[in-house]
Amino acid sequence: MTDFSFHANHEWLRVQLNIMKLHCLCSVSLILLASSSLLTITACSSKQDNPDEIRERTAQATETVRRDTKAVVEGVKEGMRSDNKAININKASREDLLTLPGITEHEADRIIAGRPFDDAHDLVNRHIVSQTEYDKISDRVIAGH
Repeated sequence: MTDFSFHANHEWLRVQLNIMKLHCLCSVSLILLASSSLLTITACSSKQDNPDEIRERTAQATETVRRDTKAVVEGVKEGMRSDNKAININKASREDLLTLPGITEHEADRIIAGRPFDDAHDLVNRHIVSQTEYDKISDRVIAGH
């Protein structure tokens, strides 16, 4: 597989992941909306409650759904932002390398000292990080020239 086809395939997978995240966000939003609607219908169908109590419970349920939906949206947006920021291990600063999960100062220094890399997996091949550590960062690193 050529470098171009590897990177094109990697980018295609990243786009597919973002699409899946958006589908998840839409599904969660629909579930929250349906839950809110059901709660509102249930609250309104009780004959023992007065209208003020019903309005109060509906307002509380609406606020809960709004807050939860906002949290889901922020989580998806954060996930998409981090996925779009692949770090080039051949050019990244020490500070950028330290933003990768599990990368220590020592490992960041070893990455810089070991440049250039032909492939991001060279981090494992050259024993800079373990395969387990690499698995945690593999979707966030590239070895561009």
